[in-house]
Amino acid sequence: MCGIVGYIGSKQAYPIVTKGLERLEYRGYDSAGIVLFDTDTIKLCKTKGKVADLKSKAELEGVTSGNIGLGHTRWATHGVPNDVNAHPHYSNSGNLVIIHNGIIENYGAIKKALQKRGYHFESDTDTEVLVNLIEDIKLNEDVKLGKAVQIALNQVIGAYAIAVFDKTKPDEIIAAKLGSPLAIGVGEDEFFIASDASPFIEYTNNAIYLEDEQMAIIRIGRDIKVRQIKDDKAVAPYVQELQLNLEQIEKNGYDHFMLKEIHEQPEAIKDTYRGRLRINDGIIKMAGIEDNIERLANAQRIIIVACGTSWHAGLVAEYIFEDLIRIPVEVEYASEFRYRNPVITPNDVVIAISQSGETADTLAAIKLAKEKGAFVFGVCNVVGSSIARETHAGAYTHAGPEIGVASTKAFTTQITVLSLIALKLAQYKGQLSASQFREYIAEMEAIPTKVEECLKVDAHVKYISSMYKDSRNFLYLGRGYNFPVALEGALKLKEISYIHAEGYPAAEMKHGPIALIDEHMPVVVIATKKGHYEKVISNIQEIKSRKAKIIAVVTKGDTEVKEMADHVIEVPETLEGLAPLITTIPLQLLSYHIAVMRECNVDQPRNLAKSVTVE
Repeated sequence: MCGIVGYIGSKQAYPIVTKGLERLEYRGYDSAGIVLFDTDTIKLCKTKGKVADLKSKAELEGVTSGNIGLGHTRWATHGVPNDVNAHPHYSNSGNLVIIHNGIIENYGAIKKALQKRGYHFESDTDTEVLVNLIEDIKLNEDVKLGKAVQIALNQVIGAYAIAVFDKTKPDEIIAAKLGSPLAIGVGEDEFFIASDASPFIEYTNNAIYLEDEQMAIIRIGRDIKVRQIKDDKAVAPYVQELQLNLEQIEKNGYDHFMLKEIHEQPEAIKDTYRGRLRINDGIIKMAGIEDNIERLANAQRIIIVACGTSWHAGLVAEYIFEDLIRIPVEVEYASEFRYRNPVITPNDVVIAISQSGETADTLAAIKLAKEKGAFVFGVCNVVGSSIARETHAGAYTHAGPEIGVASTKAFTTQITVLSLIALKLAQYKGQLSASQFREYIAEMEAIPTKVEECLKVDAHVKYISSMYKDSRNFLYLGRGYNFPVALEGALKLKEISYIHAEGYPAAEMKHGPIALIDEHMPVVVIATKKGHYEKVISNIQEIKSRKAKIIAVVTKGDTEVKEMADHVIEVPETLEGLAPLITTIPLQLLSYHIAVMRECNVDQPRNLAKSVTVE
């Protein structure tokens, strides 16, 4: 969950590395550090806090020059966030320096062995243990840095993306990965290393993505060499052209990435179904589905594994899959699925959902499902990510980069892809009539326009937010397809405003949460016309009789709920199965405005990170 940036070439490394770190702060931001090599000298600067704090300190201390640099922004695992535990870390001799994303699980045993051999440690990190293990091997086995890294990584258990530099050989950086992403940008006589391509997109469009258990020897004036860590086998590096532009990773006039990404949803949804949803032909075209149609359509059971917002998208998919294709669906937290000895058979299909395609728990769940013989289908946003490579087949969401830690367009584009899959399989199995199918795909095509209409309620939602920004608790309620939307709305508020919020099925309110309701409790109710409307009306009456403040999301033109609710947010009408794509929009805006009014860091909420590559 940390961000790694490296540069080796003829340019000054400091501006490249620090700008890259700023773009990777979504991956972690409790401490940051940089090391530069300049005329036989290593200069190090690191600090608790954000990249802005690092830049101030580095410029004050003169750590700004050099043609080789490594930078890191951290999400703490081993050791509290402070200056000492921040990366980079030196070896005891001061010759080796390392940056690391991931967790070395057996670092305790290695640390004790190194201490017996006279090594001392200043930090609480597993990373300092790893760099000293590399140094110990390099010295005692009299090998080059690359070989020492290889031997050391064969001794460690865990996950890592690392970059290592030796000041006695200042034309080389060694990079390696297992479980955490690492990209290498290939320029003209210069190379870039990063957790994703965003730090180097303005310098080169060519990148190599290391596979698990691969290491790269990166030298000035030479081609990159890639080797397998386990057996030292040479691998021909695959250089691919990046499908990313600078505009996508900048704010473009918005105050926050989250707000930009909320407003990008009409286009992101359109990009997700573009080329797949063919209205004129009356078909859905998805190669990943068509190539495996029998396996998917004849599954005895579909198991969806995901975490966080992606899990909520999976819950929506459970409704639409069971409704349209009549196959039983289970939705599992990937973190629980992998540890509870689940019953999986070769007749099962497992759908793994992840925005980044690097979520550690979801990757582990995929590997378990494959071992049991299940067919695994991936849904993710990042081309070439680990989940895209690990699954048997899959579909990209095409949402574009999502920088804000709180997912917004990831949620709606995941639902879009999952809805397309359900419709494709329903048509194949004959579960929908031709007219029903045409109605669905026509409505799907209209969703971006309806999301644009939803975004027009922004000023009204901002006004409502001003009234409840100081509330200590919120309750979100929904039924049917809108129950997962209630969960997602509550999660968004928790993530970025730090207000306690719970999402519940509206009918379950009276089985516990109703005890919390009083005049100080705002209750957000999703009460659209289609889907248990009369039942939700009854739930609203139960809330109103207990004097809670009711914020209702309703279908445009609704009059019944308007008479009971304190505030009404109108959204366009759509089919019940597509309602989550509409009803989630005002809840995203509500959480955003409340967080801004509370002066919270919307894009970088405390204790969170975007890409969760550790357990």
